[in-house]
Amino acid sequence: MADDRDAQERRSETRWPAFAGLVVALVLYILVPNPDTAVLRQVATVILILMFLPLLVENPHRLTRQSEWSRWLSITFTVALVVANQVNVAFVIRSLIEGSANGAQILLTALQVWITNVIAFGLLYWDIDRGGPVARGNLTRSELRTADFKFPQDESGDDVDEISRISSSRSDWRPGFVDYLYVSLTNMMAFSPTDAMPMRSRTKLIMGVQGVTGFVLLALVISRAVNILGG
Repeated sequence: MADDRDAQERRSETRWPAFAGLVVALVLYILVPNPDTAVLRQVATVILILMFLPLLVENPHRLTRQSEWSRWLSITFTVALVVANQVNVAFVIRSLIEGSANGAQILLTALQVWITNVIAFGLLYWDIDRGGPVARGNLTRSELRTADFKFPQDESGDDVDEISRISSSRSDWRPGFVDYLYVSLTNMMAFSPTDAMPMRSRTKLIMGVQGVTGFVLLALVISRAVNILGG
């Protein structure tokens, strides 16, 4: 029993990478220089912090405990962060289309919103796949919920030894926050999955929304930059 607990403790994901990403996202979100959304962003930030505190108290270091309420609170939190940033996305798109805002400022704002979007969607993917980070780190594979993503490690068990030794089948590899952050980053840049493939309809829809957001932002930013340089 002691060996099982030790193995579970080693497999349980630490909170700090996701916490660091969350802090960066909230700071960028609140510092967006848009007076039209200032009050909304301040209220949303306070609500998000209040929602996150119980989750931090439940698992201050390693993600080992989860109840029904904390599972739904965690999902609600990440969805709220994504939705809150989409408001910023909408205002940035409007400003880029109208061309009324200061060029350098709107490009910086677009970058802030873009980075926040990467982190927010990364947190959402991290929170929904296979039952969430607590489940991935503490349950056996037969107990995990249906996967939302198929990672390269999930199908590399038959590769050469130096690759297969870190596969899911041989090392019991489980994806962590950095893996989902990379999925989010590549989806925002390539507008399609590159590292991990979406396996469920809900995942494809979420990735589709993120990809469209990234494409529109990039297209309008390039257009605005061309106008600035041309002027």
